[in-house]
Amino acid sequence: MFSGIIEELGRVRERSGCRLVVECRTVTVDSPIGASVAVNGTCLTVVDNQGDALAFDVSEETTARTSLGILSSGRPVNLERAATLASRIGGHLVQGHVDGVGEISAIEPDAAGGVWLRLRIPAEILHYVVEKGSITVDGISLTVAELHPDGITISLIPHTLAVTTLGTAGKGDQVNLEVDMIARYVERLMEGRGA
Repeated sequence: MFSGIIEELGRVRERSGCRLVVECRTVTVDSPIGASVAVNGTCLTVVDNQGDALAFDVSEETTARTSLGILSSGRPVNLERAATLASRIGGHLVQGHVDGVGEISAIEPDAAGGVWLRLRIPAEILHYVVEKGSITVDGISLTVAELHPDGITISLIPHTLAVTTLGTAGKGDQVNLEVDMIARYVERLMEGRGA
C-alpha cells in the first residue's frame, strides 16, 4: 500500500529484458530484497539493493498493462516506498496496481506558476473517476479538477512539477493510471445486489 506522495525522483540506469535498475539514494534505505516500491505508480518487488540503485524484475503482464515497457536508460521515474501502519497518508490509499495507461493531451501554464494538465483516459477507467476525487498518475496522488468525455484535467502546483516526472512530461507522453480503489469496491458491491 502506498500514499501517492513521491519520495524521490530516480533515474533508469539499465533496462535489459525483464530487469529494470533504477538509480536512487533515499528509497534504497529500508528497501531490502523483497520490499515493495512503487515505480511510476507500479508496485514492484526489489530483487537487488546495490546501495545507490534498486533492481526489479518486470513481468510481461506488467509491461503489457503499464508504461514501464517504454522506459529507457536515463529516464526519470517517480519512487515511493510502501507505507507503514505509522505512516501519514498525505495523498490517498494507493495499491500500485495500475488500471491502465493514459496520454497527456495538453499542458497549459497557469498564473500561479503551475500547469493545467489534460489527460486522455480509456473509457473503461474513466467511468471510475469523479470530479474532485483522487486519481494516481505515474504514482502521484492528484485531485481531478474537471471531467471531460475523453479524460480529465488536473491542476499541478509548482512543487509537484519540481519533484516528479510531470515537470518534464510533454504532450503525447504515456502515464500510468490507478483509480481510487473505493470506486471499484462500490461497483462490485452494487453488482452483487443486482444494481
